[in-house]
Amino acid sequence: MANTKSAEKRARTSLKRNLRNRMVKSRVRTFVRSFTQEQTPETLRAAISEIDRAVIKGVMHRNTAARKKSRLTRRLNALTQAK
Repeated sequence: MANTKSAEKRARTSLKRNLRNRMVKSRVRTFVRSFTQEQTPETLRAAISEIDRAVIKGVMHRNTAARKKSRLTRRLNALTQAK
């Protein structure tokens, strides 16, 4: 338990941030999953947009986001080359 007022506030703040971060990460995973199921340029665009939004909110590091976007784009390009 928190012993000081500032520690109590930190605990509250931490809970709020944790909830927000979980929501944003879950949303990113949902959009990435929808891309893996459909694999169309539109779903890729939506997933990339959601990943960028997570970076802006500070939930995801920009290099992690770049890696994810690159991998998703490579998957789509591999499909279009195979067809």
